[in-house]
Amino acid sequence: MKFLRTYEIDVIKLNEGRHTFEFNVDDEFFKFYEATDWVKGSNLTVKVHLNKTASLMEANFEIEGIVGLTCDRSLEEFDYQLKHEEFMLYKYGQIEQEINEDVMMITRDTPSINVAQLIYEFILLAIPAKKIHPDYLDDEEDEFDEGEGSVVYVSDEKETESSDTDPSQPKKPVDPRWEILNKLKNKD
Repeated sequence: MKFLRTYEIDVIKLNEGRHTFEFNVDDEFFKFYEATDWVKGSNLTVKVHLNKTASLMEANFEIEGIVGLTCDRSLEEFDYQLKHEEFMLYKYGQIEQEINEDVMMITRDTPSINVAQLIYEFILLAIPAKKIHPDYLDDEEDEFDEGEGSVVYVSDEKETESSDTDPSQPKKPVDPRWEILNKLKNKD
C-alpha cells in the first residue's frame, strides 16, 4: 500500500548512531485506519529518534499537535492539544516477531520498519478515555470534589450485633483464629 510507505524507515541503509525522522499525521491517516468517527481533524507531527547499535535499535516517539475530538458531555467538537512520548526497542534475532508491547524482534536483513501502526496506537493511548471540552473542565473537577471519593458516614461507635439475631438462640462458636485477631484489634 502506497499510503503505508510514507511511514517506513529504511533501517538496513542506516549507519550506527542517532537518526531523526519526521512524519505528519493528518485526516488521511485517520481515514486509512477508519477512525474518522471519533477524530474530527488532526494536525500532528511525529518525530522518531532512532539510535542504531550493533545489537539493537532504540526508537523514541515524540507526538505533538492538535486532534479534533467530540466532547462526551456536550457533543461539541474541540481541538485537543496532544503531547505524548513513547519508546520502542527493536532487537535483532532469527525471526520477526513481537516480544511484548515495547520490544519487537527483527532480523538483521530487515530492509525497513513501518511505524504507522505504532503511531496510531500511541495516539490512541494519548487521548483521554473521557473527552471533555475545555469549557467544561472546571465543572468536571467540581463534580469530582463533591461526589466520588467523598466520605459519606463515619462512626466511632463499636459495632453491635445485628438486630436479626434472636437472643434466645445460643451463640455460634467463633473460630479461634478470628477470636485471636479480635483480641489484637480490641487492644487499642
